[in-house]
Amino acid sequence: MNFIESVKMAGQTLVANKTRSSLTMIGMIIGNASVIAMIGIGEGAQNFVGGQVKSLGTNVLIVRAGGPNTSRSALRNVPQTLIVEDGKAIASQVPSVQGVSAELNSSELVRYGNKNVSSLIFGTIPEFITVRNFEMATGRFLTELDVKQNNQVVVLGSELAEKLFDNANPLGEQVRIKNVSMKVIGVFAPKGTSFGTNYDNSAVVPIATMANRIVGRKSPYGLAVTSLFISIQDESKMDAAQFQVENLLRLRHKISTEDDFTVRNQKDLMATMDSISGALTLLLTAVASISLLVGGIGIMNIMLVSVSQRTQEIGLRKAIGASQQDILFQFIIEAVILSAAGGIVGTCVGVGGILLVGNFTPLQAGISPVAIALAVSVSGTVGLFFGVVPARQASKLDPIAALRSA
Repeated sequence: MNFIESVKMAGQTLVANKTRSSLTMIGMIIGNASVIAMIGIGEGAQNFVGGQVKSLGTNVLIVRAGGPNTSRSALRNVPQTLIVEDGKAIASQVPSVQGVSAELNSSELVRYGNKNVSSLIFGTIPEFITVRNFEMATGRFLTELDVKQNNQVVVLGSELAEKLFDNANPLGEQVRIKNVSMKVIGVFAPKGTSFGTNYDNSAVVPIATMANRIVGRKSPYGLAVTSLFISIQDESKMDAAQFQVENLLRLRHKISTEDDFTVRNQKDLMATMDSISGALTLLLTAVASISLLVGGIGIMNIMLVSVSQRTQEIGLRKAIGASQQDILFQFIIEAVILSAAGGIVGTCVGVGGILLVGNFTPLQAGISPVAIALAVSVSGTVGLFFGVVPARQASKLDPIAALRSA
């Protein structure tokens, strides 16, 4: 019997036992769908994290108040030594620095009429919009004059503007932030959320106005800030720039022991996030692959049962001239067809799952051709491997004993 005849006979046998064949395929379907979906979701998570970091800029250094071992709760008791003048010194004395944004942040209620919205308020300087990659939808941003004169002006995030004003034009209107009246001078274009911070539900005011009128933050060293965002001209100069910034701040703060500030490198953060999400994807894929193994064992079990149920057929075929190799091929082909068909159906289910995740979550899950090819080929290999044992058992049946036992 040639190969084509073996395939036809294997197909006819599987079609004749639709229920058994379908149940056998379920394990392979689940296995393939899980592997493809997990790899796709993992890639989506990596892209999502990468987008979060890139939204802040991969060529950005972030200087936070407080040392590396200072907890958030302890920051209130730490001397406010990080000041606006530190940012100006960095901008003028570190050659590779493109711009510096000083920020003083606080969560406050923003009121307009009878509407109250809890929002993150950024007290900052004009460089904020370029360093932090924000864009204006309407109106203008802060100017140096706004900062110097402590002007009571505010730029709203797109979501915050919609919550307060619905579809009305907010420009020129007065809102209240912690009982301080602020004139709306602009609205940002949608920015999105990054690492839990919803920038569209935020507002920006001059840093001096923020310190003097809203949070009442005083420091003997100058105008204290929560953080400095520093944009570097070239990513290749990030390490050198970080070294220079740290040394400059140590000199300015007269530090001889532990730093009273922390410098974070966005490039390093992105590499760390990529490695974490990559490891998570590998773990999820490994767990999903177990179902492929379970599916293969299921195929072996069903094929072993099939051998015991088809002893008469095997004995009759051997009696009329079928060779041991013919019987072996038929059972192996049946196992491979089951696993391959399960792989194809599982691929469709996995791709459908990825599309659903992409439509209903922020994760832009990708369909990986490599993952599909790998899953289908692995499922076929698993079917071939686990189909060998029952196939060999069937091929070694003695035709006379098989006919007698029927």
